[in-house]
Amino acid sequence: MKFSIDKNIILEGLNNVIRAISTKNVIPVLNGIKFELTTEGLYLTASDSELTIKVLIEASRIKNIANYGGIVIQSKYILDIVRKMPSDVINFEVIDGLKIKIYTDSNQYNLNCLDINDYPDVKLEVNKEPIIINGDILKTIINQTVFAISTQELRPILTGVNFKFTKTDLEAVATDSYRLAKKNIKLNAPVEKEVEIVIPGRNIMELERIITDNEPLEIHIFNNKVLFKYKTINFQTNLLSGNYPNTSNLIPSEFAYIIKVNKKDFNDAIDRAALLTLGKDKNIVKMSLDNTKMTINSYASEIGKVEEQLTVETNNKEKLEISFSSKYMLEAIKTMQEDEILLLLNSDVKPLIIKSLTDESLIQLILPIKTY
Repeated sequence: MKFSIDKNIILEGLNNVIRAISTKNVIPVLNGIKFELTTEGLYLTASDSELTIKVLIEASRIKNIANYGGIVIQSKYILDIVRKMPSDVINFEVIDGLKIKIYTDSNQYNLNCLDINDYPDVKLEVNKEPIIINGDILKTIINQTVFAISTQELRPILTGVNFKFTKTDLEAVATDSYRLAKKNIKLNAPVEKEVEIVIPGRNIMELERIITDNEPLEIHIFNNKVLFKYKTINFQTNLLSGNYPNTSNLIPSEFAYIIKVNKKDFNDAIDRAALLTLGKDKNIVKMSLDNTKMTINSYASEIGKVEEQLTVETNNKEKLEISFSSKYMLEAIKTMQEDEILLLLNSDVKPLIIKSLTDESLIQLILPIKTY
């Protein structure tokens, strides 16, 4: 294998595939990136057995191909080497079968490599009729839900995002039992068969980082895995096994309090009040409502207290006090895209719902924290 390529082109490919490399790999060859140069172009593959990313750099984007072949290069060094090369064009040449020379006119690296024949054969299968969704829409869905997944392995199913495809709709849900994020969209075309999958949170976050524009993206779903095809990138992840909890009955349909508040003012007030809760277990702040006056406060016995006041619009003049995690609230507010938002409540012990005034597709839920 011998070829020359623009530095920025190979760097883009490496930045995408290296997301599949795990520090927990027990198979030594999976610590490397597989380079395969064919008549179609250069295939780069990385995998940790649960997540596999394969990128094609088309032959037309490679400056010079002297001969074809393949090798596995240690991922620990290759990205930094390419990034720090002094020239805009980099040459790659396999020497003696298991070594590679990476060089420019003024410098070179000679690296020991791994045998491509030892690399596991990861099958990237496709369906005849995949689900198609625009890249920027999927990116938004992920951003508005994945933060609410659980980081605890006690209930592994909650460490993923639940995707439910029903005819013309996609519903994505994430929850850690204390909060919930739910997003609904209409699909471009009806799905052939209704299906529900749970994608590991870590992996879906890596997919979000790869998506850069509105290009259509194909979703190929199988029993224990899902393949996303985006441009010249194949992104395949295992699915989480088990039944995702039914969350449809957690969101009330009627509310005693409907509060309209300026998103930025509300966010900034909580952010400032949360300063005294940093380092605390739940970052608790208290929200008090008295007609149109809202008070946000927090208290730390060893530090002091803070109080913020806002003017809001509400349908209920009865007083209400509710406590919640400032971290959870700030993360939920961040997903809202309008200047004003709705806070929907029934009591100080029932779920608090955050919604947009006009966008019904996104719902955030936070459970209150009882303080004594």
